[in-house]
Amino acid sequence: MQGKKESTLRIIDATNKQLPQDRESLFWLNVKAIPSMDKSKLSENTLQLAITSRIKLYYRPAKLDLPADQAVNQLRFRRSANSLLLINPTPYFLTVTELRAGLQELENALVPPMGEVSVKLPSGSGSEISYRTINDFGALTPRTNGVTQ
Repeated sequence: MQGKKESTLRIIDATNKQLPQDRESLFWLNVKAIPSMDKSKLSENTLQLAITSRIKLYYRPAKLDLPADQAVNQLRFRRSANSLLLINPTPYFLTVTELRAGLQELENALVPPMGEVSVKLPSGSGSEISYRTINDFGALTPRTNGVTQ
């Protein structure tokens, strides 16, 4: 593509309708932007950065049982000695951020629909679990207290 030009990316479903219809599917879109170079400035010292953006692309079937904004409250937790299991019974991917056990900040997690993910639980972490998620608009949801099983 020539410099200072735009292009539209069209994404089509080539799976022949074989994606699950009871939950979301996740794809990653990698886009690399390489800046154009002014030929008259080839002899000058310049710094150019090529930037790759990694974008989550979700496919959401039309008729899921639970509204998307209610999924955040369905997340469940199970503690063990040195890990915390995040259990997602919903048909949505949940991006969990600002996850805390007491005052200890834990790592972020992407919990698949009807699946689970384990995160490391540091020693001395509190018993109360709280978290936030990222909604469909990229905003953080209000802090929620976790339900432990």
